[in-house]
Amino acid sequence: MKTEQIKMLISQMTLEEKAGLLSGLDFWHTKPVERLGIPSTMVSDGPHGLRKQDDKADHLGVNDSIKAVCFPAACATTSSFDPELVRTMGEAIGESCQHEKLSVVLGPAINIKRSPLCGRNFEYCSEDPYLAGKMAAAYIQGVQSKNVGVSVKHFALNNQEHRRMSSSSDCDERTMREIYFPAFETAVKEAKPWTIMCSYNRVNGVFASENRWLLTDVLRKEWGFDGYVMSDWGAVSDRPAGVHAGLDLEMPASGGINDEKIVAAVKAGTLDEKDVDLCCERILNIVFRYTENAKPETPWDQEAQHALAADIAADCMVLLKNEGDILPLAKDAEAAFIGEFAEKPRFQGGGSSHINCFRTTSALEAARKAGLKVTYAQGYSVLKDEATDAQIAEAVAAAKAAKVAVVFAGLPDSYESEGYDRTNMDMPACQNRLIEAVAAANPHTVVVLHNGAPVTMPWIDRVEAVLEAYLGGQAVGTATVRVLYGDVNPSGHLAESFPLRLQDNPSYLFFGGEARATEYREGVFVGYRYYDKKEMDVLFPFGHGLSYTTFEYSNLRLSAEEIRDTDTLTVTATVKNTGKRFGKAVAQLYVGDVESDAIRPVRELKGFAKVALQPGESAEVTFTLDKRSFAVWNEKIHDWYVESGKFTIQVGGSSRDLPLCGCVCVESTTELPTVYTMDSIFMDLMADRKSRAVFEPVMKKLRETFGGDEEKSEAAQEAVSDDMGTAMMNYMPLRGMASFGADRNTVAMIEAMLKQLNG
Repeated sequence: MKTEQIKMLISQMTLEEKAGLLSGLDFWHTKPVERLGIPSTMVSDGPHGLRKQDDKADHLGVNDSIKAVCFPAACATTSSFDPELVRTMGEAIGESCQHEKLSVVLGPAINIKRSPLCGRNFEYCSEDPYLAGKMAAAYIQGVQSKNVGVSVKHFALNNQEHRRMSSSSDCDERTMREIYFPAFETAVKEAKPWTIMCSYNRVNGVFASENRWLLTDVLRKEWGFDGYVMSDWGAVSDRPAGVHAGLDLEMPASGGINDEKIVAAVKAGTLDEKDVDLCCERILNIVFRYTENAKPETPWDQEAQHALAADIAADCMVLLKNEGDILPLAKDAEAAFIGEFAEKPRFQGGGSSHINCFRTTSALEAARKAGLKVTYAQGYSVLKDEATDAQIAEAVAAAKAAKVAVVFAGLPDSYESEGYDRTNMDMPACQNRLIEAVAAANPHTVVVLHNGAPVTMPWIDRVEAVLEAYLGGQAVGTATVRVLYGDVNPSGHLAESFPLRLQDNPSYLFFGGEARATEYREGVFVGYRYYDKKEMDVLFPFGHGLSYTTFEYSNLRLSAEEIRDTDTLTVTATVKNTGKRFGKAVAQLYVGDVESDAIRPVRELKGFAKVALQPGESAEVTFTLDKRSFAVWNEKIHDWYVESGKFTIQVGGSSRDLPLCGCVCVESTTELPTVYTMDSIFMDLMADRKSRAVFEPVMKKLRETFGGDEEKSEAAQEAVSDDMGTAMMNYMPLRGMASFGADRNTVAMIEAMLKQLNG
């Protein structure tokens, strides 16, 4: 329906009907206005499958939903570093939405992984905003190619579950712009999502649901978002304030209470009816965009999607360690599968994203179906969270009798879920005990991990291989067996750093916050940005991922040695498969500012490319860098700014494996506003080429005052060394001239020069 027609519809609605349209009909449906032909549409939880509920609705996965396909969670899919793979998954989810008459699937969830403890990290993408944004955009494009919308969530700074409905995320402007906003910005600009979901929390003291700067100034005016904003379920505090801020749809239904508040505010003159009309228009644009393209006859082949889920999961798994090339396993080797997750895998998280799967495949089932020589020992009980002496003894016996022992371990459902955060990074003690015992019994031990976030690995030096399967969806067992036995060469790379211990995490002192707020004091130093700046050892670095083959990076070329910040730079490199197996490499490009006034990370991801190569085959990867690739957010101008200078361009297989390095000089075309005063120090004046020429005579006179141009006695040299004299001059404010022998004429001269410089 055209905009003019929608506006005509709105003009025919009563104020009460318009206010009613701005809240849900029930838990999952928008309100209809039957007399005007406005239909009701349904939304459904996601993001990695459908959690459609027709009755007994809830938002935390307590009640059953329809049988559906559970794809790998975002912790896994983002590790694929493969936008095309994620786009394919999005298309499948879009088809299932069409089949089930769903207008919007609630996802993707793209909040930054500020801490390993966040209870919902399993459904968030990454600690890196560039990677999160690119992968989210691909998912959105896939879903919406089927004329079904998404709801990108949770906007913004929703990085913990603790006190999430009331706490304020207190964060400086630069950190928001560089870390917590870019994934949403990329999603909006590159994929044009139909809807955005605002978060529960406050942002710098103002609820996201009534934050006009967030929902209108940034989201709509700056980024160009043209869909509707819905609330997270129950996130509304002041509904009229939310309407003015740009919160279009309140979910779920308020029982008419907030509708009445909107009507009352309009009648009292505290809310402009034009704001109500605008919210209605944005909602109806999406309602009719879906209904006019609805195709409920779309087939939903769940068996085919189950197979697709297995393919996707296999390409997401990250081989963390492979000592002595123990993997892949020989198919005729006797293997002991140990651990309850081998028989009953944990493959999804708890809460609103929990899918009622139509079937699941465990690794044990997949291995037996493939005719592999596998024995099984339970090892531990997930329900009781214990490993008895008898279970340990059975596992040790199985390990001793086999050529290789594969322990399936990780985090039970109760350890990470929506609604609460983890208290530590540890796996259950019983599982760690099991791994230690098995590794002591059989030196050829492999650990397969099922978890949604980093864990500590006290046994890492005693096992030969670790395969991070993350939460791989309902077909994770099939995918795991394919990777373990070499039918699929692992090609996943970590989308988050694995620190050695929780205390190493940059947000450790502040995560969770106090009663009123949590302060983002670590600033832009999140994840690898912090560990690399500190030159700190980690368990596994961001971007890390091994393969059953080897890759060589060479022939780095930059399209220019010098550019202006308005230009683009093209970077190319060659990747070669130097091993004996087909494999996929993930080439990662990082940019670093060699010398900067702003305190910046050593390097930041600004490009990646996944390439499939046969043994001996080479491929050229190409990256295009623009102003944002080099810029910081400058709070003086409230905009992106590139400092003139030299930048490193590094390419390789992880944030700490970057064999290729080049440099480019970038010239800024933006002049920052500068106002000098009597409190300005000489160092800053001399660093500015415009002021340097003006103040050089003053510096000369000051040097004479400190004896810099005369030979000093030994006693004077001991009292005031040349270095000390230079430092004192550098750090002295202009007003200091009056304290060190300058006459009134000199002060008057400085005042005149300040006036000249400040124009």
